[in-house]
Amino acid sequence: MGIKTYKPTTPSRRFYTNVDSGDITAKASVRSLLIKLPAHAGRNSNGRITSRHREAGAKKLYRIIDFKRNKYDVPGTVSTIEYDPYRNCRIALVTYADGDKRYILQPKGLNVGDAIAASESVLDVKPGNAMKLKNIPIGTIVHNIELKIGKGAQLVRSAGTSAQIMGRDGKYVSLRMPSSEMRLVLGECMATVGAVGNEEYINIVIAKAGRSRHMGIRPQTRGSAMNPIDHPHGGGEGKTNSGRHPVTPWGKPTKGAKTRRKKASDKLIITRRKSNPKR
Repeated sequence: MGIKTYKPTTPSRRFYTNVDSGDITAKASVRSLLIKLPAHAGRNSNGRITSRHREAGAKKLYRIIDFKRNKYDVPGTVSTIEYDPYRNCRIALVTYADGDKRYILQPKGLNVGDAIAASESVLDVKPGNAMKLKNIPIGTIVHNIELKIGKGAQLVRSAGTSAQIMGRDGKYVSLRMPSSEMRLVLGECMATVGAVGNEEYINIVIAKAGRSRHMGIRPQTRGSAMNPIDHPHGGGEGKTNSGRHPVTPWGKPTKGAKTRRKKASDKLIITRRKSNPKR
């Protein structure tokens, strides 16, 4: 799987790239795992825009993903590798021995026909197997990590990302996150072995505005191109940055300003993330 380029039949096609879909083996076929989500387009229940530059985008169905991996000690086999319009990684359809079918995030190296399982105890350390953090050896690469016991995975779910188990401290396990942050997570939380697949996604070139619109992203206008009534950066003669630090339309500092408030989980963070972590 690599980056696919195209002949420049149009100006935007010259730079258009995409991830090769040769790894996809089937289309979505399990109707019980597909649902229609309403498109809010950045609006709240009153119809007011609370998240700018959003729109409905292309029509799509949501695939119900098994983030909890709580089907313990039941062997499963990967039936298909599929595309998911709601995320940047591939998903794998797993058929379990009791006939149940569930979608999981496809780890790197997991292929059709591979056997996987989830357990609260120790399993083989191979991509796709899920177990509690306290049972995974130190140094193992993991993804799909829970923050709260039984809630389902919240960390390390994006294409190409992974965390590494660095050590144990009582009931906690220390992890090095993709952002280079070092933090503690309860050892009773579930995690999946391996790194998330489709790591080439980061190298895609969008190339044209229409493709962003299909993805639900509306155009953005520079603040310096607006009038002073509309944005703090607006106004002035010619192109000027007004000499002030970048701010939002409502005057709050941006581009580097810290936004994290004091949280109870601050004590679980060993080392803060670096400003420019290496991918």
